[in-house]
Formats: sequence, C-alpha cells, structure tokens
Amino acid sequence: MSALKQAPPAVPTRLSLAMATFLGLVALITALGVGHLLAAFVGYQASPFVAVADFVIAHSPHPVVVWAERTLGTADKTVLRIGLAVVLVGFAVLAGQLSRRRPLPGQVLVAVLGIAGIVAVYQRTDVGQLALLAPVLAMAAALLVFGWLHGRALPVTGAEATGLTRRQVLQRGAGVAVGTGVAAVVGEVVAGSGNAAGSRAAIGPLVPARKAPPLPPDADFVKLGSPPFITPNKDFYRIDTAFVVPQVRAEEWQLKIHGMVDKEVTLSYADIRNRPLVERTVTLTCVSNEIGGDLISTANFIGVDLSELLDEAGVRHGAQQMYATSVDGFTCGTPANVALDPERGAMLAIGMNGEPLPVEHGFPARIVIPGLYGFVSATKWVTDLEFTTWDERQSYWLQRGWAEQAPIKTESRIDTPAAGASVAAGTVRIAGTAWAQHVGIQRVEVRLDQGPWQQATLSAEVNKDTWRMWWAEVPAPSGGHTVTVRATDQSGYTQTDHPADPVPDGASGWHSVSFTAR
Repeated sequence: MSALKQAPPAVPTRLSLAMATFLGLVALITALGVGHLLAAFVGYQASPFVAVADFVIAHSPHPVVVWAERTLGTADKTVLRIGLAVVLVGFAVLAGQLSRRRPLPGQVLVAVLGIAGIVAVYQRTDVGQLALLAPVLAMAAALLVFGWLHGRALPVTGAEATGLTRRQVLQRGAGVAVGTGVAAVVGEVVAGSGNAAGSRAAIGPLVPARKAPPLPPDADFVKLGSPPFITPNKDFYRIDTAFVVPQVRAEEWQLKIHGMVDKEVTLSYADIRNRPLVERTVTLTCVSNEIGGDLISTANFIGVDLSELLDEAGVRHGAQQMYATSVDGFTCGTPANVALDPERGAMLAIGMNGEPLPVEHGFPARIVIPGLYGFVSATKWVTDLEFTTWDERQSYWLQRGWAEQAPIKTESRIDTPAAGASVAAGTVRIAGTAWAQHVGIQRVEVRLDQGPWQQATLSAEVNKDTWRMWWAEVPAPSGGHTVTVRATDQSGYTQTDHPADPVPDGASGWHSVSFTAR
C-alpha cells in the first residue's frame, strides 16, 4: 500500500510594490476621511490634518516663519497644505513598503502618525476632550483597514491558499477609500447647516446708531490710477495664522474680559448687537507689508467702543497689556493704555462695509485699533481679553522676535505706473497711496530719477486713521526712468529713505518704480 503524499502547507510570499503602496494610501485616506467626518461634528479643529498643520504653524522656528512670510506671502497656507499632504503620502507609501511580508511594521508607522494627530488635538486649548474621538478613531480605522486588506492581499502558495484575487483587493480597497471620502463630505455638509456662514446669514443688516461721515467725492483718484478708497470685503487683505478659517456661530460666541480688572465681564453676541453701534472708517495695515506692498486695506467697521466695554470691567492700575486670544488659540498683546484710550477709537467690530463681518475676517467679532499694526491689535475671532503685564504673558508674535510696541510707520506707495510698464513719452501720470494712521498725511512728494522733489496732489482727508490717495505728473523723455515717492505726516516727520525689513516692527524706506517711456 503506497503512502499518501501530503500537500505542502500554505506559505505566504509578499506583496508587490504597487499593492503595498495601494494599501498604505487606502489606510491614509481612511484616516483622513474618518477624522474629517468626526471633526465636522465635534469641531473642525479636531481634524488630525488641521490639528497637525496648526501645530506646525505654532511651533515653527522664527527663521522659518520669516522665510515663509517673505517667500510665500499669502500662499503660505496653501504651500503648507500641499507640503503636509506630500509628507503624509510619503509616510503612507513607506508604511506599505515596510509591510510587504507582514502588516506589523506598517501598522507601527500608521500608529506613530495617529499618535501625532492625537497629541496635536490634545494640546489645543480651543476644543474639549470629546474632540479626541476624531484622531483616536481615525487611527483605529486606518489600522483596521490596513490589517484587513493586508491579510487578504498577501499572496500565499500551497493547498490552503485562500487569499482574494488582486482585482478583489483593489475593489475592496477602493470601496473603503471612496466610502470614507464620501462620508467625510456628507458629514461636512450636514454639520455645515449650522456653521458660521449660516449663522452670519441669519443676522441681517447692521444699522449703526452713529454712522461714519460720508466720503467726500475726491477721497480717491481711481480714474487716475489709485485704488478705491473703501476696499471691497472680497479684496481686503487677509493675514493670519489659521490653517483653516475658524467656524464660530454667533449664538455660541462669548467674549470674556478678565485678569487685572475689578469685575470679570462676559458678553454674548446679542449683548453686543443690542448696544448702540458705531461705524468708523479705518485703514488696517499688516506689519509684514514690504515697501510698496499691498497688505493694507480700508473698510467701514461697525461695532462698539472697546473702551466702554473695558470701563465696565474696570481695568486696574498696573495692567500693561490687553492679551487677546482668538478661538483658534492665536494670541495678541496690545498696549493697555492704547486699548483704554477713548480718543483712539478702538472697537470690538461685528460688521464690515455694511454687513456682518465675513467669516474669513473674524466673524462673529474682531478687534480693530487704529494706528497699530495688526499683529498687536487686530485679533480676529476674538473670545478672550485678559489684562496683564508684559512679563506675565508673551503673545504669539512676541515669542517669535517681533516688537512689543508697533505703531504703524509713515509710508507711501506707487500704484501707477506698474513696475516694468511701458508708457508714452512726455507727461507721465504717477498715482498711489500714503498712510500714517492716527497721525495723518500732510504731504506727498515724487521725483523722477535723481531730479528734484515735486509735491503731489492729495485726495481729501477722510480722517487721520485712513490712507490718502495722491497723484502727480512728471516729464519723462524716451528711455528708462525710475520714479520715487515719499510722504510727510502731520507731525512733520518725513519717511526715511533707510530701508528696513518688516521684522521686528514694520518695513520702512522709499518706494520706487522703474518704467520705460517710448
């Protein structure tokens, strides 16, 4: 009787490079989808992707921050978004490649990324413990999907081989990826019915009890090449540290005033809305504005006098700064004496150009303080005002080497002609803007090449807290030319020709534009 031949046992081989990469990417998409889905309900800040990006922004070394601002400008968030996505894809591919034989190495790497997301959410001060569900369940889902697909995709040889076909694995993996992606989108849409945009739309028009004076007809020289005096909301410059725009419903918003005060005050949006509102025309400027830059805009802000709110709290003697905190954790230190000065015109603003604040510009409420650069005054999505000393608290930008005191510098800019433009030889019109908020512009002068200075025509002054437009005509024969501008404010100070970088308290220097006359 012949002996029965025993079948060889099933022996695992290994995943192909393509299949290993596919599994890693599916795990990544699953994590991002689940995290984003849950964040739509427990708070957008709980999304692991958003939390990690905000963590990178908050903890980047000062030289990196300065480089990003100068090199990337307003595209810095987009570049960070793309860069973070590339890094995550790289880790996902690596997780797959490490697990061509066994799932454990890749699962360890997935867990490391998941823990990074958990830590990033945990260290936030603007979310509760419930928010940890998003990164925790995102990591768990990624680990489960990775292990499940790996066990079915790994080829085996022998009589007991029962793995799925390559097509079946691809179908299941794609189904998981598409399903989690769709779920995230649906969750955002469902949660979006109660988001900030919906809350803003329900507010209706804001009617100030004290309207800003109407603009004089010669407030700008748009036909001559200056920008419009009032900047439309869609064109108003936006600079902040928020990776995604904070979503705060007016009904849920509160402002707390505390610290070195006689009485802690907490105000709701209704408390502010029901007060007599005031409208003020103010030009805001970012400290990152380079010489000739466009990080400056003007709007009619609607709100309440900040000094009146602070008087209700009773700020104590010895308070040196108003330490403002945004809903996303950004902090800003304003000199207390400036915030308290009723002549300064500081506002808690809830409206902008006749409508509620746009979400990207601070809805439901922001701080507006004329005459100070935004990094020490213009906190958007503000929720907390603490009065303290400079030694006790250091705000976000102060920690990164920027100045404690930052009044806006007297500056000017050429808007027409554009750099490198070709114009007709002869009389050439030059136009632009000048600003010295809370001091006012007295005179603007231009010169062609190294010729004499000539005085420009100024627009009507709206108030000392806004920019002024100007224009002049210069004789320009055929050839290349450079036109330069300088401004003198109402204190008699003429802006310096010595160039200075924006760090630590704003750029300075004369703006020049080269053009060709033909």
